Amino acid sequence: MTQLEVLYRYEQHPTEAAMLALGNAREVYGVRRIHIDKEWKTILVEYDATRLNKQVVSQLLRRAGVDLVEEMPLIPPQPPAETPATSAAPAAPAK
Repeated sequence: MTQLEVLYRYEQHPTEAAMLALGNAREVYGVRRIHIDKEWKTILVEYDATRLNKQVVSQLLRRAGVDLVEEMPLIPPQPPAETPATSAAPAAPAK
């Protein structure tokens, strides 16, 4: 079994009917866990990649009535690495 996670951002909070449908989506073979973060408006789905793929998972959420906007990266963007300061002194001539 290969466990993967995918994170989606949604626009409108799911309705009661959508929440019931998401509860039923948990019963789909290969879906391990569905976590909704209302504050960040994201849905994290943990699934078995040997059974499902990202397209199937997003289709499953859309059919449940969730208004998906985009797939989000699981790792937040990292700040750019600082470049080491170059010395102002010229290099010594080679002998």
